[in-house]
Amino acid sequence: MARRYDCSDATDRTTGLREAASAVRRGELVVLPTDTVYGIGADAFSAEAVGDLLEAKGRGRGMPSPVLVGSPNTLHGLVTDFSEQAWELVDAFWPGALTLVAKHQPSLTWDLGETRGTVAVRMPLHPVAIELLTEFGPMAVSSANLTGHPSPQDCDAAQEMLGDSVSVYLDGGPTPAAVPSSIVDVTGKTPVLLREGAISAEELRKVVPELEVAN
Repeated sequence: MARRYDCSDATDRTTGLREAASAVRRGELVVLPTDTVYGIGADAFSAEAVGDLLEAKGRGRGMPSPVLVGSPNTLHGLVTDFSEQAWELVDAFWPGALTLVAKHQPSLTWDLGETRGTVAVRMPLHPVAIELLTEFGPMAVSSANLTGHPSPQDCDAAQEMLGDSVSVYLDGGPTPAAVPSSIVDVTGKTPVLLREGAISAEELRKVVPELEVAN
């Protein structure tokens, strides 16, 4: 039976964050608010948990799960060949609605799906999400919807779709916007905008003028 915690209540929030972190450590799924939409999260280093996440969404391995982190410093242990331009984007837009696709450390034993040696990573601008990520560590997090359905902007919508496939729901109230994060590929010499979302190409070019836009 799924448990739900109201994060607007200080006691409920403390209990919910503790229970969510414990659930993720056990390999279970949780739903958490972010600055874009609600996400469904799992231990990024548990292949079984990530598999359960993709199954709960009805999503194949060809659409691997992004990873959320609670601090830019976490990147040092996750990615390699991270360019100066990539760090400039992190400095300018994290925490926030910017996902960076980077080469992951070859030593990492994780299975996020068919990533071809890369990871899509982001630090969300939401206090509940950051607290959970700081408590637990990097998590595989995807939008908390069934594939083909709208991404949820509140906990009710997420719970209606995912039900008891999730152990803990953290209700942080409505999210600010349904606009997804912008995705920039930083695996090559020149950053490439793969998806324009909450941050426009124009804003990104103020930091990285040579940014290219994928066709």
